[in-house]
Amino acid sequence: MKKAVCILSGGMDSTLASFIAKNEGYSIIAIHFNYGQRTQTKELEAFRAIAKELGAKIYEIDLPFFKQIGASALVDENIAVPVDGIKPGVPITYVPFRNGIFLSIAAAIAEKEGAEAIYIGVVEEDSSGYPDCRESFIEAMEKAINLGTKDETNIAIKAPLIHLKKEDIVSKAYSLGVPLELTWSCYQNEDEACGVCDSCRLRLKGFKKAGLKDKIPYKAT
Repeated sequence: MKKAVCILSGGMDSTLASFIAKNEGYSIIAIHFNYGQRTQTKELEAFRAIAKELGAKIYEIDLPFFKQIGASALVDENIAVPVDGIKPGVPITYVPFRNGIFLSIAAAIAEKEGAEAIYIGVVEEDSSGYPDCRESFIEAMEKAINLGTKDETNIAIKAPLIHLKKEDIVSKAYSLGVPLELTWSCYQNEDEACGVCDSCRLRLKGFKKAGLKDKIPYKAT
């Protein structure tokens, strides 16, 4: 059976991308990264629940150096998570080159496992302005990975959500029976989602425009 490595944060986008991979006939190898993010415990809990639903082989990778690098509100407790709405430009929640590092590790695991594809849930058109979610970046990483692995290794990086809006993501997830109630998107809370960080705002907007109700608990909506 063909194999796909899925970078699975436990969020809505990466979960849908992983279910798309399964729906396309891949055996799933799910990777989760603990990198010192504020909601690390909740994200890991979500990852494990979703990986179980997928019947996936799992890798849980610890990357403590992200906190040492800092420069992001997701890993530096001294930098506040913005809660006053999404603004143009790259936000302070951007973690420098995070997806590049994640894809590099995923490539090593894909080569080891003999996987044909890496799935990642990046969204270009309706994201928070992260440069490592751009389609041109994903294409460049695919080329670099195949140049830097064995000649017989040929790995496709698939980003099936890259051009979708959040409401399209919610609708597609529902159509595939994806358990969105198991996912977690909040940047700062682990018990009840804050409802006001960029990630919560995008998620809530997606559900509202899709005409559906989000089942996770919110502190403020």
